[in-house]
This record gives sequence, structure tokens and C-alpha cells, in this order.
Amino acid sequence: MSHSSADLKILRPQNRVRYLKLIALFKIAKGILLLVLGVSLLFLNAQAEWVKNLSDWAGDEILLKHSKVVHYLLNRLQAVLAGGGVFRATGFLSLFYAAVLFTEGIGVYLQKRWAEFLMVFATGALIPLEVRHIYYRPSIAAVIILAANCFIVWFLYRVLKREPASAAASSPKAVVETS
Repeated sequence: MSHSSADLKILRPQNRVRYLKLIALFKIAKGILLLVLGVSLLFLNAQAEWVKNLSDWAGDEILLKHSKVVHYLLNRLQAVLAGGGVFRATGFLSLFYAAVLFTEGIGVYLQKRWAEFLMVFATGALIPLEVRHIYYRPSIAAVIILAANCFIVWFLYRVLKREPASAAASSPKAVVETS
């Protein structure tokens, strides 16, 4: 099977699997970090100074002072959870998003097509927020995360576009490439 010049090496079946597994492990690692954050916000909020510092950091990271919409939504979420406060709401939100990341990561690691679709939409939906974050608080880490998420969306889009659903169901290990 010959490849055109437009065909990218990373999209070839044997390379595609490696990149998919790397992306899946990246998402699982992010899920672990959010799981730790969520559990710490829900169960370790007795240390007042630690909680205050975390609150200030979270407020800066989600650009609370720059967004009336985010501020309004957090206040509404706080009212719904009544009594738990912003930390409790942030803890539950962290646990929810950790579950989404684990679902994406494990599904993509197992090469499930539905997980690839989920990851494209979930990761793509966050890109505008990341661009907004870089606009207000530029940092190298934010740019690297944006670049990684853009690569993930681009790569999975190309994989999904290139492989029809029936081809994705077949094992990529069975595909033999000849020059």
C-alpha cells in the first residue's frame, strides 16, 4: 500500500495506536490530578490557610474577576449546593470532570471509537476557554496545555475522518503496510 505525500506518518495504523495510547495516558494523568483536587477540596477543607490560598489560586485560574458570567454561574452553583460553598462546588466539579477524563482516557486507550468522539468534543470545547485564559494570564504552561489540546483535537479528528466506523472496528495490528 503506497502513501501519498499528504499522508502523515503519525496517522499510519501502527503509529496511530501509539499516539492514541499516549493521549489516553495524558488524559488519565489529568484525571488523577483533578481527582486529588476534588477530594482535597471536599475533605481537607479544615486547614483555613491552605483553603484560602487554594481559593485565591482557583479564582485567578478561572479568571473570576474578569468574567461576570463565570462569577454568576459559580454563585448559582453555590446556591444549589447550599451550605457547601465554592469549595464544595469546585470539589464536585473537579470530581465530575475527573470522571469525564477517566472515561475518555480509558475508552481511547482501549481504542473505542465513541471515546475518540467524546474526547474531540470535550477537549475542543475547552480550547476557547484556554485561549481566553492565555489572553488574561499568559504563561508558558498555559500555552503548552493549549498546544497539547489542539494537537489532540486535530489528531483525533484526522483519525476519525480517515477511518470509517467499520475500519475502526477491525484491529489495527492486523493491518500490514508495504511500500
